[in-house]
Amino acid sequence: MKILVSNDDGIDAPGIHALAEALKKIGEVIVVAPRTEQSAVGHKITMQNPLRVTKHFKNGELFGYSVDGTPADCIKMGIRNIIKEQPDIVVSGINHGANTAVSIIYSGTVSAAREAAIMDVPAIAISVTSHDVDSFDYAGKVAARVTELVAKNGLAKGTLLNVNVPNLPESEIKGIKVTTQSKAKWDDIYEERIDPYGKSYFWLTGSLIEVEDEEDTDQNMVRQNFVAVTPIHFDLTDYKTYEDIKHWNI
Repeated sequence: MKILVSNDDGIDAPGIHALAEALKKIGEVIVVAPRTEQSAVGHKITMQNPLRVTKHFKNGELFGYSVDGTPADCIKMGIRNIIKEQPDIVVSGINHGANTAVSIIYSGTVSAAREAAIMDVPAIAISVTSHDVDSFDYAGKVAARVTELVAKNGLAKGTLLNVNVPNLPESEIKGIKVTTQSKAKWDDIYEERIDPYGKSYFWLTGSLIEVEDEEDTDQNMVRQNFVAVTPIHFDLTDYKTYEDIKHWNI
């Protein structure tokens, strides 16, 4: 099984190294990841600047290829120019921080997997729900297990699995749940600050607004110490409204 691995935290992030090591036990791993951190860039692709691809070594051995672009760029480049064939699956992560609820839209990690899905390659995005991760070992096991299941059972074209693992020891994880996307969203605040020259600038802060979700949402399940596995499709059509506005006589 040929597995293309990427992320949005950059090729030097501990999460991607843990993911690559976990997946090497079940297949051939090719790493193509951003040269620098690309968190929250969403599905941005590079159009006005050239992209450079560089071999990346770790402990004297080839680890993968870095791209001075976005996660979506990495998937395009990885498939079209580096592997030069369709991999069996793309796995993106292991992300530092949760990608539940509306964060799915902003996430570069999820967007890498989404780009693979657009290119008709089965894909998984995996995250640990903390920016200060104690260990990626269990998340690596989950990634390998879900990868094997996707390879065995397949996914519908255009669909990816978004996996969120609580930042807990394996012994404290209650299980794995198939979930829906939470309706929680960010209350963004641009905090005004003053630089050393007396000029103002703004820094994005904020907090996640919890909502009364149904029980089986990603946000609810990770809060209850379950791993959340959410199937996502890039078709953003609102089919109910699609039917409703047919009667508007536009």
